Amino acid sequence: MRITDLLSQDSINLNFTANSKSEAIDNLVDLMMSTGNISDKEEYKKAILAREELSTTGIGEGIAIPHAKVGAVKKATLVAAVSKDGIDYESLDGAPSNLFFMIAAPDGANNTHLDVLSRLSTILMDGKFRESLVNSKDNTEFLKLINTKETEKFGDDTAKEEAPKAEAAKKENKGGYQILAVTACPTGIAHTYMAAEALQNKANELGITCKVETNGSSGIKNALTKEDIANATCIIVAADKNVEMTRFDGKKVIITKVANGIHKATELVTKAAAGDAPVYHSSEAGTSDDSETATSEGLGRQLYKHLMNGVSHMLPFVIGGGLLIAIAFLIDSLLGYTDSLGSNSAAAVWFNSIGGTAFGFMLPVLAGYIAMSIGERPALAVGFVGGALANAGGSGFLGALVAGFAAGYLMVGLKKVLSVLPQSLEGLKPTLLYPLLGICLIGAAITFIINPPVAFVNGWLTDTLLNMGTGSAVFVGILLAAMMAIDMGGPFNKAAYVVGIAALEAGNTNLMAAVMIGGMVPPLAIAICTTFFKNRFTQKERESGIVNYVMGLSFITEGAIPFAASDPAKVIPACVIGSGIAGALAMFFDCTLNAPHGGIFVLPVIGHPLMYFVSLAVGSIVGAIILGFLKKPINK
Repeated sequence: MRITDLLSQDSINLNFTANSKSEAIDNLVDLMMSTGNISDKEEYKKAILAREELSTTGIGEGIAIPHAKVGAVKKATLVAAVSKDGIDYESLDGAPSNLFFMIAAPDGANNTHLDVLSRLSTILMDGKFRESLVNSKDNTEFLKLINTKETEKFGDDTAKEEAPKAEAAKKENKGGYQILAVTACPTGIAHTYMAAEALQNKANELGITCKVETNGSSGIKNALTKEDIANATCIIVAADKNVEMTRFDGKKVIITKVANGIHKATELVTKAAAGDAPVYHSSEAGTSDDSETATSEGLGRQLYKHLMNGVSHMLPFVIGGGLLIAIAFLIDSLLGYTDSLGSNSAAAVWFNSIGGTAFGFMLPVLAGYIAMSIGERPALAVGFVGGALANAGGSGFLGALVAGFAAGYLMVGLKKVLSVLPQSLEGLKPTLLYPLLGICLIGAAITFIINPPVAFVNGWLTDTLLNMGTGSAVFVGILLAAMMAIDMGGPFNKAAYVVGIAALEAGNTNLMAAVMIGGMVPPLAIAICTTFFKNRFTQKERESGIVNYVMGLSFITEGAIPFAASDPAKVIPACVIGSGIAGALAMFFDCTLNAPHGGIFVLPVIGHPLMYFVSLAVGSIVGAIILGFLKKPINK
């Protein structure tokens, strides 16, 4: 299969225009739909936008390669577009994009098409070739240029696997490679191979022997061998997802973003060849000296990633258990019970029992996966036990957080201490020594060091939250609800949601009401604005706005992200103000919420449901009006 098997003359637009990145994506999706190979336009577009949230696919050098691998794709397809004047696609280098390739890859199909797409990414690294494509006179010439370049780069038999090429290269470097590299991006379609090509080309240009392993959607290609690693001076890991790192223990490693593999290839190759990099130590190999690992992440970023690992694993228990508890309350309410909701009728007791059991896993799971993120798999059981002991000892959510981090770093230290044992005892570490010593030590730490002060602080916070005055409650409501709208799924949003869950676990149901309403307002405000301020939006944006009614009412804040991404200076302030007002009103009216999710569908179990709905409506309308005034009418 060749690139031109996926790209036809009808799927090329050599006179492409758009006023923004959002409009460019809409137009490219429409071009993709015209091929007849997409079964669900919204699902495909959603996948494209989700990839853009990870990092822009405007990779610089005038290229943008938006791509998605999703079930809505019937057949692997390419569409191409050329903008002579360039379009602001928020590229990594800040320059306009002239050359666009949108990729649609089917989910779960064989990987032949992914090899083809990787070849496209590779040949686009040639500047003269890109220039010739932009200056193509017609679609026929455009296709011919691609076909000629593919043949020049890969030969006529494009069905050959990369393994023979790797073997041939290996024979030319019998003494081993000077440097090695690993590239990987979240989808593994474009950036993975472009970074690999950039690094390989730069190494060749500088006369440095190099081998690059790609971790793409079609699997690992050109895999590094033990011999390769042993002989190399340094390894470059240009990846935006986890790759196997234990094999590099004791070697000099540079860890960076996949985008840097494309744009900073000279710097990376030069540093690697000079051995200008710290030595990487894998904790699985017995050490974990973070000060000497090649990570460029700061302490704050590392702590945030560990916390989010715990929160992401905790949420299914919280949401599933919380909604079942809410159903139990609803059943008793419909049957006329007013006291001890969830424990009266047999059906309510059943739902409440299951929900309560699921909810009970919340703190052990939170602590366990925070610990695992720090100390890897041996820390999981230690963190679970720490979280359970924190819960039993009265330190609650705060205690579980502390327990998770304590268990993780305890396991890191334990691995260092036990690294001096003979190699013959290596098998005893994960099966006996780590769990025995880890659980015993975290038990002592929680019981005698962590629980006493944290339980006191937790009790004080609980009493404070339960006895807040109206003024304090309104201020907290504004703060939490506004945080939900600031980054719509980012650190601020997650922090506010974690606070709401912690309060819910402590018995305060007001804060969760403010948190949820803060997350519902942004999509609703945008939906209302697209309805009543039509001239501020394109036709495609107005169509997307209708979907935001459903997403907002369902507490899916992410529906607002495409709008915020295309015009953040206007959309985000309007949403933050609207959410803050809604949160303030919800707290003023003493609205409560026992479920951690559900949106409008849990309205029957919300305390003061009518006023909650009023608060939601007021905040959404205010946000919509502000957005309508901030945005200018579109020139037709």
